Parts: sequence; C-alpha cells; structure tokens
Amino acid sequence: QVQLVESGGGLVQAGGSLRLSCAASGRTFSSYVMGWFRRAPGKEREFVGYITRSGASTYYADSVKGRFTISRDNAKNTVYLQMNSLKPEDTAVYYCATSRGTSSSRFAYDYWGQGTQVTVSS
Repeated sequence: QVQLVESGGGLVQAGGSLRLSCAASGRTFSSYVMGWFRRAPGKEREFVGYITRSGASTYYADSVKGRFTISRDNAKNTVYLQMNSLKPEDTAVYYCATSRGTSSSRFAYDYWGQGTQVTVSS
C-alpha cells in the first residue's frame, strides 16, 4: 500500500506561481507512474498530467501545457507540480495519484492523496 500526502497549495494571484509536492510512503515509489489531477467546484476530477517512473517523460492536459511542469525525485519519494502563469480557472483541489501505466484516465490510478487546495484570485 502507498500513502500520498500533498502539500504546497494556497492562495495566489493570477499570473503567479505555486509548487505542489506529493510525498509517498513505501519503497516502491519508483515503480509507479505518478499523475496529478484536479477537481474544481461542481466539476468532475480532471487530468492534469503524469510523469513516467524514471521521470524521463511527461504528458500534460492541453489546458496546462506550457504552464505546468511535473518532476520527481525517486530518492525522496516525491513528485512535484510546478504551476506558473496561474489563472482563476486553475482554482481546484489538486491530487496526486499512482498508476501502473501511463494514462490520463482517473480510473487507471489506484492510490490517491487527500488533495491540496489551490485558489487563484483575479
């Protein structure tokens, strides 16, 4: 079993930046693809992006491409989401999750963190 804990959320003005972290328990972190998702009020959980096991490849939703960057440090069992040029529509609870394969579907992810709130003011 893997436990995930997100941190780094908060309130930021439009155009600003935030860096989210997701710390994982256990010794199998490097065996998982790590994904980031978000849920805005009244909306379904939405795919943000993922990073492969080694960190060599990433994939992003069109809505965040060019603004968000996912990275990971397998030695620290941590995955990061760097968010730049934030917009009010990025306001959501952000979640990290593990998967055995690369996928943009939330159904492919098994372990989830509790989420961290990001609020972007206009």
